[in-house]
Amino acid sequence: MKHPSSRAFFAYWDEKRGAARAPDRADIDPAAVRGLLGDIFVLSCEPKLGFPFRVAGTRVCALAGRDLKDQSFAALFDEESRSEIEEITTIVTDEALGAIAGVTAMREDGSKAYIELLLLPFNARPHTPVSVTGVLAPFDDECGTLSTFTLTSWRYLHQPEKLLPRAIRKLQIARGLMVYEGLR
Repeated sequence: MKHPSSRAFFAYWDEKRGAARAPDRADIDPAAVRGLLGDIFVLSCEPKLGFPFRVAGTRVCALAGRDLKDQSFAALFDEESRSEIEEITTIVTDEALGAIAGVTAMREDGSKAYIELLLLPFNARPHTPVSVTGVLAPFDDECGTLSTFTLTSWRYLHQPEKLLPRAIRKLQIARGLMVYEGLR
């Protein structure tokens, strides 16, 4: 993660999830991430509708040049990238696995703008709508309205296995040789 908004929101999300794969939606307090709200969005997990925005921060809406509530997230992307972003968002939802992506977009003057996209899942609960949150943050503060979003790179954020200290036993067999029991 390169953008400060992505790093800060991921750190908050990671703290809230604890040992779980993802936090509950109710665990995320907007007041705690007040300075990041302009870059944050929440998507409804409805692939047939292109993952519509439930909430979009003011800066995210300014990038698109319109209010994004109920608009398709996937429709922001060009035809080549649309199926890829839908697949990535589906995997984030189904596998409760975060993703980080690099995106380029076209400014009104024809030059390129570079954006970082972070997608993070919420814990799925029975009888509650499934949703995904994230950050869409440009590296240039003065980029104006953007169009033709193109996915340039992405990777999934694998959850590191958290080891319990009592599950590991360190044995010194011989000088310079350590054996750790309890690991797979």
